[in-house]
Amino acid sequence: MSAALLPFSVFERGLELLREAEALAAVLDDARRLGWVSGALSTYFRRMGAYAQAIGTAPRALALATASGDVVRQALANQRLGMAYYAQGDYRRAIDCFGQTVASLDGAWRHERLGEFFLPAVLSRTWLAVCQAELGAFAEGHAFGEEGLRIAEAVGHPASLMRAYDGIGLLCLRQGDLPSALPLLERAVAICQDAELLAYFPWVAASLGAAYTLAGRVADAVPLLTREIERAMGVDQVFCYLSLGETQMLAYRLEAAHVLAEQALAHARTRQERGNQAYALRLLGDIAARREPPESESAEAYYCQALALAEELGMRPLQAHCHLGLGTLYVQTGRLEPARAALTAAVALYRDMEMTFWLPQAEAALAQVEG
Repeated sequence: MSAALLPFSVFERGLELLREAEALAAVLDDARRLGWVSGALSTYFRRMGAYAQAIGTAPRALALATASGDVVRQALANQRLGMAYYAQGDYRRAIDCFGQTVASLDGAWRHERLGEFFLPAVLSRTWLAVCQAELGAFAEGHAFGEEGLRIAEAVGHPASLMRAYDGIGLLCLRQGDLPSALPLLERAVAICQDAELLAYFPWVAASLGAAYTLAGRVADAVPLLTREIERAMGVDQVFCYLSLGETQMLAYRLEAAHVLAEQALAHARTRQERGNQAYALRLLGDIAARREPPESESAEAYYCQALALAEELGMRPLQAHCHLGLGTLYVQTGRLEPARAALTAAVALYRDMEMTFWLPQAEAALAQVEG
């Protein structure tokens, strides 16, 4: 019942039902049902942004499934744990969890929903694609994402198709491949609307809004993001703030952009979403650098904080963006040696990850310094 309520954002009633089920399973000493409830609670806490509780609950489901030899429940527990790790920016640990789910649910199980809202074989591959994108391993991510999409297409399950399109689209967006990202993300939004998947719309809308922004389609991005930002919850909420903040910055509405970036940073810190903290800090750096006159000291501090977090978490695409921001800032302030170092690092990273959307900008800035 709680899984049926989740797509319609009826979270409070879902928690009540789960707590009732947990108490009954404990009275009956039913380990299998207690494991199922523990997994469902982990999903609930993650959706509400309570990641520590999600991570604390999932291992109980994993332990109970392992003790009973239930391979499917082990796979689902690992998947839930991976999603909580992703939300906290622990992409490497998330990849390990999702990889175990993929390995466990091979063969006939890859085409089964197994009592879940999404096909687990699709969802685990989609999250692997997204995690690999944050680390800059785009080729590996593409392979997982495309495999997940093929499974979703074979089954013809709309919600799983939506997640598959969104995951690959977000990976393409992170790499700067707009010709691929836009139709994938537009397809994900269309399925989300047609199937009335209300709980998931803010996330896919934020992805599409970010793609519109990168493509310079601010007029399309603003209404889409503004409409959904109030409905977003958990990690979706910060993603919406970041996407709309980027859009407002590019439209030179810097005060509005700054408010959104600060909101994103505050939420991310409260919930320990370290990856989103890094994105928010980088956005604050971009905003400070765009002011007239530029707030150079603040911009440098934000970029350096974002870069330190990105390096700790292995977020190579974000590292490249921070180096580009710092290098451009140093050029503006006449600090040519640190500018050369930062821009050289940006160019190397963009080339290595084939992020050709931003590479010409970085190369041009470096050539200006060297000239």
